[in-house]
Amino acid sequence: MTFPTDRIIMKKYFFSVASILILIFSVIGFSDNLFTDVGQKSNSDPKFIIHGLFCFAWIIILVIQANFIRKRNIKAHMKLGIAGMVAAAGVFLTTLYIFVVIYKGWDVMPYYVKSNRIFMPLFGIWVWLGYRYRKKPILHKRYMYIGTLYMLGPILDRAIDHFYLDTIVSEDVMYDIIVKIIWSLFFIFLFIYDRVTLKKVHFLSMLGFGLFILTWLVAIYS
Repeated sequence: MTFPTDRIIMKKYFFSVASILILIFSVIGFSDNLFTDVGQKSNSDPKFIIHGLFCFAWIIILVIQANFIRKRNIKAHMKLGIAGMVAAAGVFLTTLYIFVVIYKGWDVMPYYVKSNRIFMPLFGIWVWLGYRYRKKPILHKRYMYIGTLYMLGPILDRAIDHFYLDTIVSEDVMYDIIVKIIWSLFFIFLFIYDRVTLKKVHFLSMLGFGLFILTWLVAIYS
């Protein structure tokens, strides 16, 4: 049973809190590039610098946009939307370039790289649909949120390294189980949000999670 105040709180704060959590994981994951090991090789490689800037721009814009909606500043939200689409296009194109330059063929990719290669087109499609349905808030916010979840793999992989779990569990458990659980929780919390605010799980939320599971199955068994 939920109460009206539960729905109000969830509607007002869910996407703000979720986007801030994504930003926190991003900062933790890439804290070595940003703060503790700025002299590393990737920090002087243009393709990684540009890619990182676009990724952080997208996530920061996501946080700002969620905050605009929380404050009901629709006008500012719509104005910043174009910048968000530019950042999303930058994420997509720079990721595609990195895949082409580094990985020569599907068969030589580890399964998690295969999954990221599938997730990136999904990110592009869902974000584009989010823009396409920008005047339908129920669809728009789910497209944007789920699209962002599809790009979380490298972020969570990097972030979990900074929790020193390798002193407790094996690397296989860290990356194959713990990362997947954390990643899945972002979808599960969306289901909870749906149940509280809509009294049912939205079709897009189920579809988004279904594609998430399907991607991993394809990546693991192909």
